[in-house]
Amino acid sequence: MGGLAKEDIMHASFVRSARLATPLHAVTTAGLKGFLARLTKRDAAALKATGFAARDGELKLLPNASGGLAAAVLGLGKGEDLYALAHFSELLPAGTYRFADVPDAQGGTNGTLAWALGAYQFARYKKAKPQGAKLVLPKDVDGEEVSRIAAAVAFGRDLINTPPNDMGPEELAGAVRDLAKKHGATYSAVVGEALLKQNYPLIHAVGKGSARAPRLARLVWGRPGAPKLTLVGKGVCFDTGGYDLKPASGMATMKKDMGGAATVLAIADMVMGAKLDVRLTVFVPAVENSISGTAYRPSDVFPSRKGLTVEIGNTDAEGRLVLADALTEADSETPDLLIDIATLTGAARVATGFELPPFFTDDEALATDLMTHANATQDWMWRLPLWRGYEPTLNSTVADLNNNPNYGYAGAITAALFLNRFVEKAKSWVHLDIAGWVDRPRPGRRTGAEVTTARALYAMLKARYGK
Repeated sequence: MGGLAKEDIMHASFVRSARLATPLHAVTTAGLKGFLARLTKRDAAALKATGFAARDGELKLLPNASGGLAAAVLGLGKGEDLYALAHFSELLPAGTYRFADVPDAQGGTNGTLAWALGAYQFARYKKAKPQGAKLVLPKDVDGEEVSRIAAAVAFGRDLINTPPNDMGPEELAGAVRDLAKKHGATYSAVVGEALLKQNYPLIHAVGKGSARAPRLARLVWGRPGAPKLTLVGKGVCFDTGGYDLKPASGMATMKKDMGGAATVLAIADMVMGAKLDVRLTVFVPAVENSISGTAYRPSDVFPSRKGLTVEIGNTDAEGRLVLADALTEADSETPDLLIDIATLTGAARVATGFELPPFFTDDEALATDLMTHANATQDWMWRLPLWRGYEPTLNSTVADLNNNPNYGYAGAITAALFLNRFVEKAKSWVHLDIAGWVDRPRPGRRTGAEVTTARALYAMLKARYGK
């Protein structure tokens, strides 16, 4: 899967130099007049003849005197998308290209990463389209860093895109194991009935209805004395909803319900590849939420690793259950920063859509950092409150908590409050409720799997822990 090959230091579509690379231009509507003035009279006339207006995504190819390709020109519209140049790698024919007259915001590192993101293909079951387009690395761009980020994103996208028949709990834990091997980290897993013996009862409860054994995978990397960074990712490889069965339309994209796990693994790949000075621990509770004679039921009550008992009000609120046990273990190690990421609630999608996942934290400095890097990377997120006024909605008449709040609103907030009950010792904690999916394609971000927030979180971690 993309991102795990040690030898792939540089992205396959990058070249360090080329004598006859075709120039690539990009221009906003506001800058079109000045751009035309900078072109040769021949090229300006040819571009005007096409009716080019620099509309967002408008791509024109300019011929040379012999009928070959002289240049390609991309419209940027208002110029708001930093990764618009992904259109080039998505659409250009085979050849070698270089960035020429492009705005600073879309060029350089942003343009190079955009090119790599646009080159992504999921080709496990279908022959990949030939990709003959190559980009000459711009000067002052760290090609290896860009390649590592792009490979990690591809790795996470591949995990989410893989259908559940080939991406069950064992395979997802295997991805954690392979990532640990790649970076020289340690790997361990608690599997099946051992979850009960080692006191992970909620993970076991959710996964026991499937013939594919549930498990908790763990990766540890970095020097012991470094700041403790812990990542927890929801790994529900397929979610039927259990006895509170989802409709067919609700199950259609449930292979993405392990998108939190894929995202934390992509971040971990970036962190370890950049050798950030952290003691990194990754937890992935990997389960399948199925229906069977052994599946958990509404009204069941289970203990948790923390000791709190949980009444099952809805079997389709399974993600918070597996995260609860994993967060309890993660929290017990008193991390400096604890991040959990999950495709947790439909309420988050209703509140902010697929493109703007909410996050929840009481750490004001962390919230500011997250917003800063989300804006800088255009890997968007938005803060929602951990509104304590909703705490009573988690109450149960027969247990300490109910996983299905008795309130029909603010579902993303009440889910975050549920998780917060299992975090006490971490110096700083943030929960992100992501979609793991693109529903409206943009350059470099096609419809389908996406490790939403991974690039922003890595940028924040690099700023904090980079050398």
